[in-house]
Amino acid sequence: MGSNRIRVFATSVAALTIGIYANRGLSENNNLPKNDPVGISVSKGVKWLISVQGKDGGWGQDGGETSYVRTGERLESNGNDVANTAVAAAALVHAGNSPTTGEYHESVKRAVNFVLLHVEASQNNDLAVTDLTGTQIQRKLGPFIDTFLTSKLLAELDGNMGDPQTNARVRQSLQKCVAKIEKNQLKDGSWNVAGGWAPILGTSMASRSLFIAQQKGVQVSKMAMSKVDDYTQRSAQSQSGVVDGISLATGSGIGGGVGGGTYTSTAMSVSVSAASAGVPLYQRAQELEQLSRTEKDRDKNAAKIKEITSQLADTRFVTGFGSIGGEEFFSWLNISDSMHRTGGPEWVKWNTDTKAKILKLQNEDGTWAGHHCITGRVAVTSAAILTLLADRDPMIVPTTTTKRK
Repeated sequence: MGSNRIRVFATSVAALTIGIYANRGLSENNNLPKNDPVGISVSKGVKWLISVQGKDGGWGQDGGETSYVRTGERLESNGNDVANTAVAAAALVHAGNSPTTGEYHESVKRAVNFVLLHVEASQNNDLAVTDLTGTQIQRKLGPFIDTFLTSKLLAELDGNMGDPQTNARVRQSLQKCVAKIEKNQLKDGSWNVAGGWAPILGTSMASRSLFIAQQKGVQVSKMAMSKVDDYTQRSAQSQSGVVDGISLATGSGIGGGVGGGTYTSTAMSVSVSAASAGVPLYQRAQELEQLSRTEKDRDKNAAKIKEITSQLADTRFVTGFGSIGGEEFFSWLNISDSMHRTGGPEWVKWNTDTKAKILKLQNEDGTWAGHHCITGRVAVTSAAILTLLADRDPMIVPTTTTKRK
């Protein structure tokens, strides 16, 4: 009885929060105490991001220089790009800045303008929002990660730009991104487009951006949402523990074990990425985020959610590839956001352990960097900040959510 009352109260608060989110934005919901470890850590990370923002308002792979964390690594892509800019801007917003308020509001405005210029210049029918290809983050999270991260950022900022003209500009670009994502959904319901190491994380961002846009009043195709939900359900229900040729237990797939070969979905003719030990973590992170978005989802998918959260108690599984790379940080972000919604002792343990791990991984200059794959400090630092702040963000649930009796 007590737990039900708590859940009813939490749902009521969440339903109220979405109204605040829709009208006032995220920036006023994160008043970080300056003397707690998370507040100090986030502040250092944000200051570093600000220090390497380009004059054009954008960010690139590694703040303009090769990461010292892996001294033998070359700077894989030069210049500022849309994907890094979108995720860095999101980190600033969730850390308490909006285009009109906060210490770094001007940086947010410049970043949003950088993103909007690219979206506005892009073609209507294809999935790209930039003509810059082959960037590091594209090679890791898929060639259209710029579009997915942009769509999510614009959905969050929709209605929060401070003036009618800029709000209209953001809404128009958001609608353009939504249309691009809908038109280019794959037959299996995902956006696991070939060309990246962990495209399933792109699918997660794409689907999530549609969901947030829908909550903001943007018209989103019910078919597109249904198809990605079906894709996720099929993935989570796999009785054999194998999803499209990848073992959720070992990560081995068609064509060999870690780092070997490619696999092809049985539902589409698109080869995705090399099989790796990290793939199960990335897949589970996507599933958990999709399955837990609303109270109705959490009720319907309770057994699957429990199965996934139980698997996440395994430290080896959470480590993913075996060392900590950018894909792990983005997966942890998905998981933290998801478990924040579900609550309970599993969330408390996950949040405590993950925060401790991320705080320990921070570099002296305030950055985080991966030790494999996405090593660029901009994307990884942004993902780390967003994960640290997951429990301080509002839970995004539909305004029509009903209270549990």
